[in-house]
Amino acid sequence: MARTAPAPIATWSNWSGNQQVRPVRVAKPTSTDEMSALLQDAAATGHRVKPVGSGHSFTAVAVADDIQIDTSGLSRIVSVDRAARLVTTQAGARLHTLNDVLSGHGLALPNLGDVDVQTVAGAISTGTHGTGATVGCLSTFVERLTLVTAAGEVLHCAADRHPDVFAAARVGLGALGVITEVTLRCVDAFVLRAHETPVLLADVLAGVDDLIAGNDHFEFFWYPYTGRGQAKTSNRVPLDDAPLPRFRAWLDDEFLSNTVYGGLCRLGRAVPALVPSVHEVAARGLTERTYTARSDRVFCTTRRVRFTEMEYAVPRAALPEALAALERILAALPFRVQFPVEVRFTAADDIWLSHGYGRDSAYLALHQFQGAPYEPYFRAFERVATALGGRPHWGKLHYRDAESLRAAYPRFDDFRAVRDRLDPGRVMQNAYTRQVLGA
Repeated sequence: MARTAPAPIATWSNWSGNQQVRPVRVAKPTSTDEMSALLQDAAATGHRVKPVGSGHSFTAVAVADDIQIDTSGLSRIVSVDRAARLVTTQAGARLHTLNDVLSGHGLALPNLGDVDVQTVAGAISTGTHGTGATVGCLSTFVERLTLVTAAGEVLHCAADRHPDVFAAARVGLGALGVITEVTLRCVDAFVLRAHETPVLLADVLAGVDDLIAGNDHFEFFWYPYTGRGQAKTSNRVPLDDAPLPRFRAWLDDEFLSNTVYGGLCRLGRAVPALVPSVHEVAARGLTERTYTARSDRVFCTTRRVRFTEMEYAVPRAALPEALAALERILAALPFRVQFPVEVRFTAADDIWLSHGYGRDSAYLALHQFQGAPYEPYFRAFERVATALGGRPHWGKLHYRDAESLRAAYPRFDDFRAVRDRLDPGRVMQNAYTRQVLGA
């Protein structure tokens, strides 16, 4: 009887479409034991392995040169300890799923980024963060993790167990092995009242220290080619505070932020000369609004308009200089930038490759509409940010290499030493880790 040919491997693409690959093989383990066997076989046969989650990184951090590990088979929430405020989850679970489960137990994560489609492992491995003067990136919530090394060894890591691996793997770029399980520290469920208001950039910068210190969470957007922006503060309020009416939420978050804004971006791409006017109209047309919702629903929004992104963490005191340089860069570009610049803030932490290692940070996120030119814009700002001691977000586009990054991260060589010990054969290596960590 004729044998059926195996189905061809589909081309994998990330969310924005700027990274694509057709792996040699796709594996979908469903347990730590299966992951261990897979990695032992890969090491023995000379294959390289790379896990992939939601594909929401803009860099090639999850691009598999050889075997792609589909982590959707590791998406179970393992346990919730309400009294200890701990949740243990398989690493492929999506953040939005985790948020819903935690809410059902009267718990929440202390902070989140502005989207919740990422897997838990993908979010922590790249240093995903939100905004808040006293809160670090999501990796700072990790209490324990299970890491399967390139040799298939299973390490259960915590601050008091394999502490060097724990310090490295919480933001590990998928370079040390594959995380299969994570225990996260939670807080009691809380509600946030968000206040969004049009602002003048000069006013925000004049009062930025008070805005950061005086709110649980503060961020702002600046509209290029204008002196205007939008500020958002989010603060805890009683659980029974009134939510935003459903129609107004749909109007602002879905229709205006996605449908209308996507149309404006397409118009700007077709007629670049209109972009400054579009920014001015958008900035002046913003209306003030206050609304209350479950914490994750205030932190996270739906992003349907696709884009490419670079994000840099700079020392908080360097923010005015970075924005002034960015304004000059925008004026000199041969094309127009259609997206506002997003600015957020985090507290210092002690994770070796965290962008916030050892210092309070201001994050500047640069976006460009999908299909529009971006590299000269990103490279010009990277030169500025590098000179200011900036650290690139591992999941956002950048052009730094290992030698350049060593100067930015005090524990860079310590991380590489752990990598050498756990993966001497570079089973977990791909082109991106080779670029940022060296061969």
